[in-house]
Amino acid sequence: MKTTLFILNEAPYGSERSYNGLRLAGALSALPDQQVNVFLLADAVSVAKAGQKVPEGYYNLQLMLGKVLRKGAVRLCGTCMDARGLADSELVEGAQRSTLAQLAQWTAEASQVLVF
Repeated sequence: MKTTLFILNEAPYGSERSYNGLRLAGALSALPDQQVNVFLLADAVSVAKAGQKVPEGYYNLQLMLGKVLRKGAVRLCGTCMDARGLADSELVEGAQRSTLAQLAQWTAEASQVLVF
């Protein structure tokens, strides 16, 4: 099985980097023999905040993250969460607080790493 690690750094809305990263992650996770892991750093930790409400017709990154969580894993930088006042209880189901050590392990194990 091939493993792709996505590292997202951008805020969920305003820039389309996190959006495009999750679009690709979702498409890859739908393919057979693909493992997709997503690590959220910096302002991207807000991508995993539960209860997002966006205008009708606008993309919702919380829903897109759910597609990745069906076959893969989503971890968030704990230091980044703390700096932004984001509590574990505010995360979408399946997303988890993590560490730089976990990111290092995923990076070493991944077939490819994509940074958005």
